[in-house]
Amino acid sequence: MKALVVNCSPVRTGATAAVAGIISEKLAERADVKCVCIDDYEFAFCRGCRSCHKTAECVMSDGAQELMTEFEAADVIVCVSPSYWADVPGQFKAFIDRCTPWCNTHEPHASLTHGKRGYSVVLRTGPGMRECERLIETIEHFYGHLEIECRGSLGLCSVEYKENVEPRRAEIMSFCERIV
Repeated sequence: MKALVVNCSPVRTGATAAVAGIISEKLAERADVKCVCIDDYEFAFCRGCRSCHKTAECVMSDGAQELMTEFEAADVIVCVSPSYWADVPGQFKAFIDRCTPWCNTHEPHASLTHGKRGYSVVLRTGPGMRECERLIETIEHFYGHLEIECRGSLGLCSVEYKENVEPRRAEIMSFCERIV
């Protein structure tokens, strides 16, 4: 099994990166794991030109296609996202927008190999799960349009700093046991 763990935060050393690290470490016990940060890729915003609706390709060639190559190489994709104003970070949302060539709502469209499984892990600083559920819905909506099967999610509340992650390690590792 090949797993891709995506730190959807542009911060490479924060709480989200720590969670992604724990997931990568646990999955590496039984899978070939690649962990990336959204900030590893440089890409422009979607222009809204809709050329991809006719060609199934973006008019721009940059890091968005590189990251989609990583999606294609993986059997399992785990997106780990913090909450930025009650949604995914803008950098990750910009990537989602750039995935329109792979969106199954128009023909022709590019497509990933069928059978990919997606998992979502989200974290927020506040105590309520409602915001976590909103982020999970965003990621699962994205997976759905790429025809990645949503297999599970984990919401972590009251996590602001990477120091808040270690006390949640057992919970994160337990979630990883369900990733297949």
